[in-house]
Amino acid sequence: RIAAGQRLGFKQNEVTFTGHSIECRINAEDPESFVPSPGVIRVFSVPGGPGVRVETAAHSECTISPYYDSMIAKIIVHGRDRREAVARMRRTLEMTVVEGIKTTIPLHLRIMNDSDFIAGRLSTSFMDRLLARLRTSSRLAEAV
Repeated sequence: RIAAGQRLGFKQNEVTFTGHSIECRINAEDPESFVPSPGVIRVFSVPGGPGVRVETAAHSECTISPYYDSMIAKIIVHGRDRREAVARMRRTLEMTVVEGIKTTIPLHLRIMNDSDFIAGRLSTSFMDRLLARLRTSSRLAEAV
């Protein structure tokens, strides 16, 4: 309507927000180094259900080129509150199957399991802190 020069049928103060949404962009990248992971997706399966939306053109047996954007899917979930949205995203990521290439799904799962993320204690330094913790715990695991 706005693009056509028409008015909307409501005012800004009449807009209400309900629930909580989270989006994860699934990239064809190594989840630790973020190096691109081109190749053929042998198996691709993303669940749906209430409060889950998936935007993708990827499918089983499709080729991911090293020459373009590495994003293969956007998973968007909605819940009654943050806790439900996090749980719904975690479950959706756990049920997503992508075989043949590396993806950022393991990183998204780490984020969904992070206590600061779950509680909504976020800032622009969240990812830097999370990645530093993950690298430290990875080095500790290798030393054992």
